Order: sequence, then structure tokens, then C-alpha cells
Amino acid sequence: MTALADFSPTITRSTLADGRDLVYFDDPGAEPRIPARDGRELPERAEPGELRFDALSGDWVAVAAHRQARTHLPPADACPLCPTTPSNASEIPDSNYDVVVFENRFPSLGPVLAELPGSLAWGEGVPAAGRCEVVSFTSEHTGSFGGLPYVRARTVVEAWAHRTAELSALKGIRQVFPFENRGAQIGVTLHHPHGQIYAYPYLTPRGAQLAAAAQRHFEATDGTQTLLGSLLDRERSDGSRIVLEGRHFTAFVPFAARWPVEVHLVPHRDVPDFAGLTGEEKDELADVYLRLLAGVDTLYDTPTPYIAAWNQAPLDPALRPASRFHLQLTSPRRAADKLKFLAGSEAAMGAFINDTRAEDVAARLREVVASASGAAR
Repeated sequence: MTALADFSPTITRSTLADGRDLVYFDDPGAEPRIPARDGRELPERAEPGELRFDALSGDWVAVAAHRQARTHLPPADACPLCPTTPSNASEIPDSNYDVVVFENRFPSLGPVLAELPGSLAWGEGVPAAGRCEVVSFTSEHTGSFGGLPYVRARTVVEAWAHRTAELSALKGIRQVFPFENRGAQIGVTLHHPHGQIYAYPYLTPRGAQLAAAAQRHFEATDGTQTLLGSLLDRERSDGSRIVLEGRHFTAFVPFAARWPVEVHLVPHRDVPDFAGLTGEEKDELADVYLRLLAGVDTLYDTPTPYIAAWNQAPLDPALRPASRFHLQLTSPRRAADKLKFLAGSEAAMGAFINDTRAEDVAARLREVVASASGAAR
């Protein structure tokens, strides 16, 4: 890996026909872009969905019935993430691009922005404030993030950092969550390699759970240790669940993994989000993430479905110092021809029962990551 600490993609802003924002991120050295005009005649943006407060659990629920009409697994010649051609006026007006981010045409949250109340009375709802963006990793219709060349993956990391900073500054946003759903078994609606970013106007249930545990540990150590930092130290000292280590990041299977395949990729210093990473950390993150994905895809003879969940610190200043940015990569694939489905215990009670041992999964991942990295060289 070549050090690229001064990595600077070319960033160009544009607007789609219905007023949605679109941002191009071209690999360093690209010619300045004059964005093409979106010539489609699109209907006005739909009214936002609704947020309802579940008094039983204290959770917010987004009601997004308008998303029923969203595009679902279109043929390649009608893909909305491929560059526009004479026969396919897509979401990307230009005839080529490297990485692009744009507001989702069928968002679960937004486009309105607002401060949410702490709760709502039973029977009341409010507009589903927030923002949902799509991140297309490449103009190529086929492939995956793990198959990107290093420089393109590094451009995506820069796009995540850029969008995290801008979305975090929007009115009412409490948590910014970049993620990727990969594979039909996960439920993707587009085959084109892409991810998404949700900017929530509330702290999500999982986010609140992680933040509360982190805060308890932070307070118990008088603000000297983050929980994830302490767990990372223990995993590195033990070594049996380590998958790969770099200068700035370590990947490991957590001791109490919930999923058949679960890997956490954690920075070696306390950093809240993508925007807080240094250039050298971003350089290594792109490399380590590609190596990890290559190994995950080598576990079986066919590509592994996964969810890549980039956990970033809540924007609440009272919770933010206790949290550390990290990736939780999970797959329901428990064997070559078997998937784990969340049934009674997991779906209803949130009580996971794992079909694999963390130490066994880590050993296998170490082997395939090393093999995949050797083959790449």
C-alpha cells in the first residue's frame, strides 16, 4: 500500500431534476468536472413519511409507505446507478463517474429537517425528518466493494468522511450511519455496488444501547478509557480472535459474537467518526477493509452476503466522548448452503443464539484473509 495521506479527490456538486443534491467524488488527478444537466421530467418530491413514537419501548418508528414504489432489482439496462445513456436516463446524469453520492429518491427519512421532541403522545405523529443518501462505489454495474482498486476504495472512504461531516451539521441530526447491504440474501433492491447513509433525527435503539454501555464504562474509569478501546486491548492481548492487524486498525471476531460471521474493525485510537480520521488512518482503512472483504468472500465458493455497519459516535456532546468509531461486519451465512434467520428468540426477544464459535471463525478468517492478500500481491 502506498501512503496517500494527502489524498484529495475532485469534488463536484450538482442537482437532480427534482432538486435533490448530488455530489461527484472523482479519483485524484481527474479533470475538473462540468456536471451534465439532469434532463428528466421528474415529479415533485413526495411528502415525507411519518415518525411515530412507540411508548411501549421508547423507540421511534419511521412509517414510509411511499417507498413501496421504489425500484426493485431492475435489469442492467435500466439500472438507476449506472451512468446515463441515450436509452437509460438514470439517477446519474453524467456519462461517467468514479464515486457519486445523492439524496435517495425514495427516502425513509427526509427531505425535511427538524428537531424532534423527546416523545409524542399516543396517536400523534410528526413528519419523518432526516436525510437518506445513496453512495455508488463505481460506475460499473457488476462487482462489489471488495473488488474495487485501492485508489477507488480510498475515494469512497473520503466520500464517507465528507458526507459524515456535512450531514452531522444539519438541523436536528443525532446520528449519522453509513452502511452497505450486500447480496440478495440480505434483501438488496439494486445489484449495482452501492451503500447508503442515514442521518437520523434520533439516536437509534442499537445506537442508544451501545452508547449507554460505553458511557457506563467511561464514567466508571473517570473518563480515562472508552469501552471499545478496553475491549480492543483485551482482544489484542488474547490474540485468539484477531483476524488481521495494521498500524492503525485491528479486525477481530468479538468474544460474544451474535452472527455466524461477525468481524469488528476498530481504530487504535479514540476517534468518533470518519471525519475524525487522519489521512494516514484513511489510507490504511481502505487497505485493511479491502483485505477483510476479500477474505470474507473466500470463505465459500460463492460471494458472502453481509451488512457493513459503520458505527459512528452519537452527536450528543454528553455521549460522544465515550464512543469510538468502528465497523461491525456481519453475515447470516452459517454454512455454504445455510443462512441464519432471526426467529423467535432473536427477533422477538433480542436474545441471540450463535451457531458458530468466535475462535473458530477467527481462525478460518485469518487463513483466508492471508491467502487472499497473498494472491493479490
